[in-house]
Order: sequence, then C-alpha cells, then structure tokens
Amino acid sequence: MLTMETANGTNRVTRQNVKTETDSRLKEGITLHLSRWNGLQMAVQNQWGGHDSIQKFHQLAADILSWFSQSNAPLDVEDLETLLHERMLLSFNTEIEDGSIEEVAEQLMILHEDYLRGNH
Repeated sequence: MLTMETANGTNRVTRQNVKTETDSRLKEGITLHLSRWNGLQMAVQNQWGGHDSIQKFHQLAADILSWFSQSNAPLDVEDLETLLHERMLLSFNTEIEDGSIEEVAEQLMILHEDYLRGNH
C-alpha cells in the first residue's frame, strides 16, 4: 500500500485513491473518444435508443471502463469491437457498418495502453 501521512495524520494517499483518480481520468478519455464517434453521436442526438439515449451513452463509457478494469485475461481489440457492436445494436438499435467500430476500438485500446504506462 502506498501511504503518505503528515504529522497530524490528515493527508493520506493510498493506492486506492491513485487508482480511483486514474480510473476517473481513463473514463474521461473514454467518454471523449466516444463523443467524437459520429455514428454514436447520431444515435444519441436522434434518440435512436429512446428518450434515455444520453444515459445509455454514459453507461457505455462506464461499461468500457469496467471491461478494461475487470478483465484478468489479456485484452483483445476484437472483444472490444464485439462489445461496441452489441451495445450499438441493443442499446441504440443501430447497425454500424462503416468501419468506425474497429477504429474506435483501436483508439480506445491505445488510450488504455497509454494509461497503463502512466501517460495521462
């Protein structure tokens, strides 16, 4: 455990605090990448997922963060592509066939790799 204390013991920094801050930054990065994805933005703006499309957008970002954080096996870009494809279809009733799912998945994998290296 990484701990830092002052004389009166009020300032404590633990690995959990650092992980939470890093996860928050990673989620911001994920959200930013998703907000630049035209197919997803069209689905949200036109409410193809219903009146709660914006909540579904944020849930997708949270689910991607969870996917990155929870996996014990090596992460595979094809699994992320499958996740994105399924969510677009099930949450937004949208079939994306323009190659953007693969591009977004690759960008998200690079983002995650950067965060693992501490480049955030």
